[in-house]
Amino acid sequence: MSFKRLKRLAKHLFILPGIVKKYFPKESMQRIENAIAASEKTHFGEICFVVESNLHAFDIVRQVSAKKRAIEIFSKLHVWDTAQNNGVLIYLLLADHDFEIVADRGIHHYVGTEGWEQISREMEKHFKHGDFELGVLQGIAKIAEHLDRHFPSGSENTNELSNAPIVI
Repeated sequence: MSFKRLKRLAKHLFILPGIVKKYFPKESMQRIENAIAASEKTHFGEICFVVESNLHAFDIVRQVSAKKRAIEIFSKLHVWDTAQNNGVLIYLLLADHDFEIVADRGIHHYVGTEGWEQISREMEKHFKHGDFELGVLQGIAKIAEHLDRHFPSGSENTNELSNAPIVI
């Protein structure tokens, strides 16, 4: 095992159990949930936020990246299974200080890779300054702008996925 992989393994093994609450106290999680719920009243899209403190040691050995893990969670949570294929996942892996935005094909068609990268860069500015809540809220707002433009809400707007942040 390479030194780089051993270092990553140590970060994941020794991360404090309550680290998520340090970055996202209960009030932050409530504000994030409220932001998702408010945005989804204006569009037919679905936004999910998942934060994970660390990966299992086996995942580190298998070299599971934040991107690969985000795609796994996107599938497990059925974010891809919305009626208009417009679900978006914001996934944050605290041990790696990494995050991913994974979008279903319906909304990706309009936003494209460059659009998601732009949103990620804006979020990352806040993360680098330690303001994780603001980074997530900024991401939700920017994603909602695209969903508003391409999937505006009509009279019947069913909430297909929970708005509550998920901690793994």
